[in-house]
Amino acid sequence: MDFETQAVYVISVAAELAGMHPQTLRIYERRGLVQPARTAGGKQRRYSNADIAQLLRISQLAEIGMNLEGIRQVMALEIEVAELKKEVKTLQHQLAQSTADTATRFGLVPLRQSVTVFGSRPSIFNKDR
Repeated sequence: MDFETQAVYVISVAAELAGMHPQTLRIYERRGLVQPARTAGGKQRRYSNADIAQLLRISQLAEIGMNLEGIRQVMALEIEVAELKKEVKTLQHQLAQSTADTATRFGLVPLRQSVTVFGSRPSIFNKDR
């Protein structure tokens, strides 16, 4: 299991690690800013290192004066940007692979290469014309 996403911290420990009051974590959960895992009975919240990092990001945004709805929107956009960057990277890799495959499969000549025939002039310079 990934250490970053493994939910191990109870709310009091998570609050201490994030430098917040446990009630603040409950408010953030109700507002949808953080979603900790729950124990089998559903009674206890368990926070992961990723959740702690998210709480610290919330704290940074709150310090610059952003309200909770603004923070939620910024975080949603940050997630979307990260996903889009990952998709762009995948597409760039696919394009590079496709270009390499096409060049080797069809023996394409690179654009900067040209054929020069010595001893003949292009037809536009032909005197017979």
